[in-house]
Amino acid sequence: MLHFQTLIRQYKTDPESVYNTWFVNNEDRLKAFRSIRRGVMQVVSDIKGGRFGNDFKGSSLEFVLGCITEQKQVFEGAAHPFYWKPKLRIPDIYENEANKQAFGQFLENCLNAKHEKHLLDEILRLDNLKIKGLGPAVASILYFLHPTLIPPFNTAIVNGFNTLFKDKKKLGSWQEYLKLREVLLDTNLKYRADLSTDLGALAGLLFEVGSQKMAAGMDEYLSEAERDKFEKVIEKRRREVLNERAEESLHTEMQYHLVKIGNALGYDVFPASNDRSKSFAGQSFSFLCPCAFPDLPIERETLNTVKLIDILWFEKGTSNVVAAFEVEKSTSIYSGILRLTDLSYSIADGDETFYIVIPDSREKDVLLQLSRPAIKNNSVEIRYILFSDLRTHCDALCKFGDSHHIMQKIARKAGQASIN
Repeated sequence: MLHFQTLIRQYKTDPESVYNTWFVNNEDRLKAFRSIRRGVMQVVSDIKGGRFGNDFKGSSLEFVLGCITEQKQVFEGAAHPFYWKPKLRIPDIYENEANKQAFGQFLENCLNAKHEKHLLDEILRLDNLKIKGLGPAVASILYFLHPTLIPPFNTAIVNGFNTLFKDKKKLGSWQEYLKLREVLLDTNLKYRADLSTDLGALAGLLFEVGSQKMAAGMDEYLSEAERDKFEKVIEKRRREVLNERAEESLHTEMQYHLVKIGNALGYDVFPASNDRSKSFAGQSFSFLCPCAFPDLPIERETLNTVKLIDILWFEKGTSNVVAAFEVEKSTSIYSGILRLTDLSYSIADGDETFYIVIPDSREKDVLLQLSRPAIKNNSVEIRYILFSDLRTHCDALCKFGDSHHIMQKIARKAGQASIN
């Protein structure tokens, strides 16, 4: 095997590695932490309130795992261990009320944990309960609550660990996970200057090795068949990265149309705080938008979430939001809806309108999310706009619009789906 530091350098300099496509250059990763934390809080609330139900499908836990798996690559397949398998009666947190309550308490205690010892105590307590089917796959949830203390855990990561550390760790055992975690913490401490305090960086390296996207210095020993397999995996990853870049370009284009329309209507327009450096068609968002974000009378944590909304329109020179837009591609539509509801609960006065902007192919997905009881019963209505409609009508909206209400001409409500 190559020297570990050399392997890290290879990992970080490869533009198609998960380090560059997921860990450091992915705005959706940052947004996911807030959404997943909110989702876990909802799981706890549902269990406490007797609303959790007896199946994974349609539950708040499904939303949490949906947000995690949409992080792609490193978390591919993270939801599978939580699917309800009725023949095996696992994971046994749906029909067994005592186990369900124990799982809820575990999640709440991990949410509130302030120290590493508290987390480890909770993991050991959960392990001692021997709840069927509830193993260290839960670590992928805990990672998003405590990314500097809990590394994610799946087949590819374990395979990468075993390859790099010449070990034989197995899935399914909390004890095996805790041993693996100790090695990863020690390794991360040693190479933290080259990686990150966030254990996702090191987990991504293990994933690359475990999924055979990095040969870990063994390329010269591969047989012809193994080399061919390795090259096919690399080609598949290249296609995935190209698709992601195309999606990101579409996302930026839609943000640009919304910036252009908002400016034409006379509003102060703000893209997400981590998108100000973007540009489209030679037009820089930072040049087109004001520098200072309005002073909103809301808590700092909520304000940080609001600032991640893709596009906000304010009345000129005020802190009055008139329209908010979340542009979704392959990321979680429900996460975008959560950010809009955060905003609505904080500052809504009845005049603003909230929109999800989506690819035409995702219309069914947005209708499903808008039909969720928690959203459907919300006093603030959320509409959706198709990419094709925004692109087609952008210039006309700029020319003929006189207020933010013009966007309703191209927006749809849950009961007004297209017939295409």
